[in-house]
Amino acid sequence: MIKIYKYGEVPNSEIFARADLSTNVEDVVAAVIANVRHNGDDALREYTRKFDKVDLKKFEVTEDEIREAFESVSAEFVEILKEAAGNIRNFHEKQKRNSFIINDKDGVVIGQKVIPIEKVGLYVPGGTAAYPSTVLMDSIPAKIAGCETIVMVSPPKADGKINPVILTAAKIAGVDKIYKVGGAQAIAALAYGTESIPKVDKIVGPGNAFVAEAKKQVFGKVSIDMIAGPSEILVVADNTNRPDVVAADLLSQAEHDKNASAVLVTDDMRFAEKVSESLENQIPKLPRAEIARTSIDRNGKIIVAENDMMKAIEIANELAPEHLELSVDNPFDYLDKIKHAGSIFMGKNCPEALGDYFAGPNHTLPTGGTARFSSPLSVDDFVKKSQYTYYSAEALEKVADKIAYFANKEGLDGHGRSATVRFDKI
Repeated sequence: MIKIYKYGEVPNSEIFARADLSTNVEDVVAAVIANVRHNGDDALREYTRKFDKVDLKKFEVTEDEIREAFESVSAEFVEILKEAAGNIRNFHEKQKRNSFIINDKDGVVIGQKVIPIEKVGLYVPGGTAAYPSTVLMDSIPAKIAGCETIVMVSPPKADGKINPVILTAAKIAGVDKIYKVGGAQAIAALAYGTESIPKVDKIVGPGNAFVAEAKKQVFGKVSIDMIAGPSEILVVADNTNRPDVVAADLLSQAEHDKNASAVLVTDDMRFAEKVSESLENQIPKLPRAEIARTSIDRNGKIIVAENDMMKAIEIANELAPEHLELSVDNPFDYLDKIKHAGSIFMGKNCPEALGDYFAGPNHTLPTGGTARFSSPLSVDDFVKKSQYTYYSAEALEKVADKIAYFANKEGLDGHGRSATVRFDKI
C-alpha cells in the first residue's frame, strides 16, 4: 500500500528520500564494451545468441522488413503515429537556433555557426514493452536539427525481427539505418563502430541499467543525452479532483517499472486516503499489476501539506520530478512558481500520457532530481556550435597592446607577443 506522510510530522529526510537504485554492473558492462571494441560483429552475435536467444547473420534491417512491418500495423495506428509525429515536429520546429554574425566595429567580424551533429545513434528498448513513442521523440528533433544520419538500434524478438510498431515509427520519423542489436553491446557498437554498425557522434534513448551504464562508460568517446533513471510522476492535486482519476495518473507511471516513482502531493488528508483506496482498487485490474504493485509499495508516496497549496508547490520543487501534473482548476496561477520539473502538465484534463505520446513536447526527460539543472531532449541536443573571429590588421593593431597587457597578468608573455609581433618593424 502507498505510504502517506503528513508534512511537518515526519522528518524531511524521509519525505524527500529517493529509492536506492545503485547497481553493480560496471564490471560486466566494461567487459561487454571491451569485447565489442576488439571483436566487433562476432561479439554482437555472441551476445545476441546469449541474451536475445536468436542467431543473426546480418544485423541491418532491410527495406523489405520495414515494408512488411509497416503493412502489418493497422491503418488506424499508422494514422495516429503520423498525427503524433506532426505534433512533435510542430513543437520542435520552434526550438531551431540560428547562426549569428556581429560586424558593428570596423575591421572586426565575430559570429557563431550552429552545426548539426553528423551521426546520431538512437537506442530503442525492446524488453517488456515496445516504445514507438521513443522513436518519434528522439529522431524527429534530430531530423529538424539537420543531422545527416540517424542510426537506430533495438533488440530483436525471438523470431529475429524488431517489433513492427517500432519499425513503423522509424519509417514515419525518417530514421536512416536500423540494426537488430540491444543492450550494452549496442551502445558499444554505436560508440566504437563494428563491421556492420557505423560509429556515431552522439547516443540518445533510454534503456535498462546495463544500457545506462554503457552510455556512462562511453561518454567522452561520444556524446550522450542523459543517464535516465526509472520513470517518475508527481501529481499536485487539491480535493476538488476525482480520487480515481488521480490514482489512474499515478499508475500510468508505476506500471512502467518496479523502480518507477509515483508521488501525490495534496492539501487534504481525507483526499489522500481516498486516492490510496482507489489505488488498491485499480492495481489488480492492470495487465502489469505486479510491476505497478511493486512500484507503489516500494517507491510510491502521498505527501499531505494540510490546507497549504503553496507548500505543496515547494515540495514539488524540492523533488524536481520528471513529470509534474498540476491538477488544479487554475494551473497557470502556479506555473511561475514551478522551478524544477522536466515536463509540466497543466490542469485536470492533462494526463501525463498525453505528453508520452501525442501533444508534441518531448518525453525524454531528466529523472532522479536532475531537473534541477537539466532539460528535456530538444533540437539543441542535436547541434553544436562553432564560433569564429576575424580582425583586419588595423583592428588588431588597435588592441594588440591590451592583449599583451592582459597576457602578461597571466604570466603568458608568449600569448601577448603573438599579438604584438605582427607590428614589429623588420
